Amino acid sequence: MKSNLWMLGCLFLFSCTNPSYEKTNDGIIVTLEQQQTSDVKKIRLQVVNDNIIHVSATPKKQFSAEKSLIIVPQSGKTPFTVEETDSVLTLKTAALQAKLHRHTGEVVFADLNGNPILQEQAGGGKTFKPVTVEGTSAYYIRQVFESPDDEAFYGLGQHQADEFNYKGKNESLFQYNTKVSIPFILSNKNYGILWDNYALSHFGDPREYAQLNEEFKLYDAQGKEGGLTATYTPDKEGVAPIERIENSIFYEDLKSAKNLPQGFPLNGSKVVYKGEIAANESGVYRFHLYYAGYVTVYFDNTPIVPERWRTAWNPNSYKFVADLPAGKRIPIRIEWQPDGGESYLGLRALSPVSDEQQNKLSIDSEMGNEIDYYFINGNNMDEVISGYRTLTGKAPIMPKWAMGYWQSRERYKTQEEIIGALKEFRQRQIPIDNIVLDWSYWPQDAWGSHEFDEARFPSPKAMVDSIHAMNAQMMISVWPKFYINTEHYKEFDEKGWMYQQAVKDSIRDWIGKGYIGSFYDAYAEGARKLFWQQMEEHLYPLGIDAWWMDASEPNVRDCTDMEYRKALCGPTALGPSTQYFNAYALMNAQAIHEGLLATDPNRRIFQLTRSGFAGLQRYSTATWSGDIATRWEDMKAQISAGLNFAMSGIPYWTMDIGGFCVEKRFEKAQRDFNKTGIENADLKEWRELNTRWYQFGTFTPLFRAHGQFPFREVYNMAPENHPAYKSIVAYTRLRYSMMPYIYSLAGMTYHNDYTIMRALVMDFGKDKKVENIGDQYMFGPSLMVCPVYEYGARSRKVYFPETSGWYDLYTGKYIQGGQQQTVSAPYEQIPLYICEGSIMPYGPDIQYVDEKLPELITLYVYGGKDGAFTLYEDEGVNYNYEKGKYSTISMTYNEASGKLTIGERQGEYPGMLQSRAFNVVFVDKNNPKPYDVKMEGIKVTYNGNQEIVNLR
Repeated sequence: MKSNLWMLGCLFLFSCTNPSYEKTNDGIIVTLEQQQTSDVKKIRLQVVNDNIIHVSATPKKQFSAEKSLIIVPQSGKTPFTVEETDSVLTLKTAALQAKLHRHTGEVVFADLNGNPILQEQAGGGKTFKPVTVEGTSAYYIRQVFESPDDEAFYGLGQHQADEFNYKGKNESLFQYNTKVSIPFILSNKNYGILWDNYALSHFGDPREYAQLNEEFKLYDAQGKEGGLTATYTPDKEGVAPIERIENSIFYEDLKSAKNLPQGFPLNGSKVVYKGEIAANESGVYRFHLYYAGYVTVYFDNTPIVPERWRTAWNPNSYKFVADLPAGKRIPIRIEWQPDGGESYLGLRALSPVSDEQQNKLSIDSEMGNEIDYYFINGNNMDEVISGYRTLTGKAPIMPKWAMGYWQSRERYKTQEEIIGALKEFRQRQIPIDNIVLDWSYWPQDAWGSHEFDEARFPSPKAMVDSIHAMNAQMMISVWPKFYINTEHYKEFDEKGWMYQQAVKDSIRDWIGKGYIGSFYDAYAEGARKLFWQQMEEHLYPLGIDAWWMDASEPNVRDCTDMEYRKALCGPTALGPSTQYFNAYALMNAQAIHEGLLATDPNRRIFQLTRSGFAGLQRYSTATWSGDIATRWEDMKAQISAGLNFAMSGIPYWTMDIGGFCVEKRFEKAQRDFNKTGIENADLKEWRELNTRWYQFGTFTPLFRAHGQFPFREVYNMAPENHPAYKSIVAYTRLRYSMMPYIYSLAGMTYHNDYTIMRALVMDFGKDKKVENIGDQYMFGPSLMVCPVYEYGARSRKVYFPETSGWYDLYTGKYIQGGQQQTVSAPYEQIPLYICEGSIMPYGPDIQYVDEKLPELITLYVYGGKDGAFTLYEDEGVNYNYEKGKYSTISMTYNEASGKLTIGERQGEYPGMLQSRAFNVVFVDKNNPKPYDVKMEGIKVTYNGNQEIVNLR
């Protein structure tokens, strides 16, 4: 009997399984013929839903059983079919098909008509190279896809080289201060690739940038081959200049910077590298400039990189290209002025590759168990991002007060300072909802204790209570860092949950005499629980409202080389830091989110973190762009950085308005003004820079100022009669008037997987001209924002996408789409335009978001085409909306009839307004009207029932 059952089982298995592939309950597994490929043994396609396919490939006999850190559990089964031929297996869902070539492993994604959407490089495009780190064996992995010439790529997180469309470009994906790497790529072809790997990765060319002498022949200032002439001219008397020949410029970290002239006082000195370079081959070279201090790069006596600046301890990267003929000697000059106690500079290059190779979609990681990626299909970019959040988790609605203004500085040093700042805002009637206590509120030698320095903060609970009494919230800075003398360090250490390298090397930080400490291992579940437990015991009882998780890259020490960085933040509880290098911020955010939910499950969570990773949004976490500089080029770079971060699927992003690290000239200008009351040239520029930055920051998901001295409160920045003060206050008030619109966008991020800060390509992708526009964007569906980022500019060029008409917010004047115009941008105004068909709700004049219920909403309706908007409301502070406790009011405008329909209210929640009034203002080509919340329109009393308003 047993024998017969065994035979029946074998027959059943044989009938269900092809020798080269197996059909599973969610897809197929293919075993490749090894004579065709030496790298890949098995490839698996798994159906997540009709539009998402998970692809795995391994050189082993079995797939890894390791659980993903970024993918949330998926529910339900999606029907699919499999068709087979001798060479191809085709997996089909209701919306998509994936063809897998049985001999090469190449995968092609296509629509149901067979039109290709994305295909792996011919032959499969997969690379595996064995690697072993700290006794753990894995692989270097790479996947290459074909890409047509008209494709554009976005996402990849937030980077600072001011690149927008990544087609044909290279980007290294690792975490560092000002750099947040998200392994998600969004295509204008309406698909996305989510790369499930946590190691240092690359988009584009996988090669490391080479030293100059590896790619060029170098000639000194006298024409002698061998290197460039480097002249170090001191800023101090009695120090002799140094001249030497250098065949590379590589001083990018603490280790390599030791090759600079030792003992030479670099701070403030002038360093010039001069000579000629001759390319080894003809073609486009891609250069990577790494700099701190002031730097300018000249090719052939022309500045190919105009002057840039970064603070000494936090260098920046910038990339540029040059098409160079082989053998031709090109004059080169690099002018560098170090500006601080540390000095970093590097210039490296990549030799040319063919356009065909450069323009492909390539992503690689230095360590992983297998290739794992998710193909996400959609009819538009929003659907693709929705697919990303299906995989990695929804974005909860942030507390409503988080949509208001945040005031911060580095730093409020006493209890009196932070309370006094908030009082000043209230007395001046400048809207504000949140004030921030940055680092070092603890005793100097007790980082990680979560205790307050009693001399400066004698009563933390009373401080927080005072802030609440002034109808504001408080966010506090918490680092995953602990000095070795603290009890908290010892609690982690006894469990083996502290990274040890910094302690072993006795690394001292920059506080006082310098103290030894390290970071906890957020990859350990127990460590995450302990991290929150310590915060819960010491900080949570104070009534703190929001949590600022700083240095979450983790940044154990600034400016170390990459290998030492890995040593400092590992090994992790899951394995080598090389393999888990990029996901620390995600794990750290999980610790706080889970702890807060367990402690107070119906209170909305808000976290702000300096780093991030795929899936961060599910932990109610926003990211800011780190310790950026106070330069116009840095302000401009935040536009493209914020847009690409948003297109990486994480909706809440912000920045230090005004920049964090301040040029010394601005510091001096403020101090001089404090003594003399005279606005010199540098202070004039500082005020204008902040004005323009505030104008831009008003229209980002989170509105927040922060930075080093000069102080960032508007009343410390300029007097009341100054245009800077007037403009900053005016746009803060505009932000609060727009709260019904902004909070509706926040509701859409959860209910519709919406993206608030939107590149033009998201909404106007049929217009090819918008694919490379990264300096103007949509804030929600209606408002086009055009920041001014050049000093002294009183106009800027604006492109108006051709698929819509546009209205100037300030005049109501109509502008035909499909053209570029030079528009007016006076000091106090940022150019803003409304898309035709828009319905814009404005609420009352308020000082904080819940000061008044919006009993009167002014609705601006812009004619020209049909339009719609849904007003979303809920309690604003809890998670009842997840249980259906919220309301929506749909509004539709019909261009043909000229009628606005305010729909029947859907849903309800405690405290909801039962009746309200709408003041409807109609604008069209023939009736231009400026934005003015006091504008008289058509009054409509609304009790939750449908109302139809004739606008013409």
